[in-house]
Amino acid sequence: MRLEHKVAIVTGAGAGIGRAVARRFAQEGAKVVCCSRRESNGGAAAEEILREGGEAFFVRCDVSREEDVRHAVEETLKKYGRIDILVNNAGVNFSAPFENISVEDWDRVLNTDLRGSFLFCHACIEPMLRQGSGAILNIASNHTTGGYPGSAPYDAAKWGMIGLTKALATEYASRGIRVNALSPGLIDTQIWDDLKQAAPTPEECEQYWYSNIPSRRTGTPEEVAAAAAFMVSEEASYLVGCNLILDGGASSLLVSNPPFEYRDLMGGTR
Repeated sequence: MRLEHKVAIVTGAGAGIGRAVARRFAQEGAKVVCCSRRESNGGAAAEEILREGGEAFFVRCDVSREEDVRHAVEETLKKYGRIDILVNNAGVNFSAPFENISVEDWDRVLNTDLRGSFLFCHACIEPMLRQGSGAILNIASNHTTGGYPGSAPYDAAKWGMIGLTKALATEYASRGIRVNALSPGLIDTQIWDDLKQAAPTPEECEQYWYSNIPSRRTGTPEEVAAAAAFMVSEEASYLVGCNLILDGGASSLLVSNPPFEYRDLMGGTR
């Protein structure tokens, strides 16, 4: 019960990582505000927590809309009087050759992933400052360790989230607010299903991705949620401005694994 008596806002709480984070936080004792654009999944996430004996409620929220964000924060303060934790998880992925990307594509990704994080941080900082404490966790991506072809809007947004994290961490740590980032790699969510459907065959997709993940598997939303619960808890009280990479070792690979094995190689001189 590391988060007992804490009030947590989780965006994108209706599915995947966000839903797992919301559920884990409730299991750790937090009162959870489940923010999602769709009541069908955000409301279901809150109901699941209630069935399991936790405390939660749903707020419909498009994180790219300032009025929606303000409403979510106001509803949280009206019900609980404080905000202890903010998890900026809502985001959209996107992949296309750069020359085919439209301005609308760019704006859609940046508005959700980066603008949404800014809006929620901006709205939550004031109540956190009044109470003298708070923890903000921005869910970025292991794309922030490099770049991936065809992912310019997504990579730009996630790198921007790291910049936002570092700036806020240095500005507010002395005032009791910790800001960190968590960067998952390939996680078993709808995005993974979409990748397999877009590939020639699911088997080829799995073979390619697993060859580039030393752990040889995708992560689970629950594994991300476990890391998130630690990062916003008092156990991580000295964790400030961190970008924790959670990707099964994928970002540690220098290059993609070759589709063959080398024979014993002693190597020559340079």
